[in-house]
Amino acid sequence: MLLPYYQDVLTEAGCDEAGRGCLAGPVFAAAVILPRTFRHPLLNDSKQLTEDERNVLRVVIEREAVAYAVASICNVEIDKINILKASFKAMHEALARLSLQPQMLLIDGNRFHPYGDIPHTCIIQGDGKYASIAAASVLAKTYRDEYMQGLHEQYPQYGWKDNKGYPTRHHRDAIRSHGDTPYHRRTFRLLPDQLSLDDEGKW
Repeated sequence: MLLPYYQDVLTEAGCDEAGRGCLAGPVFAAAVILPRTFRHPLLNDSKQLTEDERNVLRVVIEREAVAYAVASICNVEIDKINILKASFKAMHEALARLSLQPQMLLIDGNRFHPYGDIPHTCIIQGDGKYASIAAASVLAKTYRDEYMQGLHEQYPQYGWKDNKGYPTRHHRDAIRSHGDTPYHRRTFRLLPDQLSLDDEGKW
């Protein structure tokens, strides 16, 4: 069962991102401040939920949160500054958009670049431990999935409505057949190294 808060004095915001391991599209991040009394039986790490469950929770979180915000950093900037810095920047932008500034941050993962003078605590697998981080993971994931479903309309051959830009076999086969797009992260390993030639001397 998720813990409702890390400490009971300061106003906490949970932060998480979605899309770090993708080959295409932005990285999204969310920041959420929940009421201390917030409970929902479905709330969990977004990766443990179905798409329908995440969509139900998104409505509940947006309705009941004290404050929430979502931000994204595009693939071009990811290629310029690297995915780790882009993830931190997306979190910072989400925090800056909150209607209420928190007094403490709960960050999913083991690293974070400080946001102003607000103290933070990094929690490995925090999206499965604390409600506010889980809520942030749901918002980041659903907003990103929605964005990638929109891109799928422009580039249906890559299967982004299903793989959301992650390195599935279908996605990589499409890159091999059609090349990349303006939304691919060109500093990422889009295709695995080819180690051998076939009998006709072709890759």
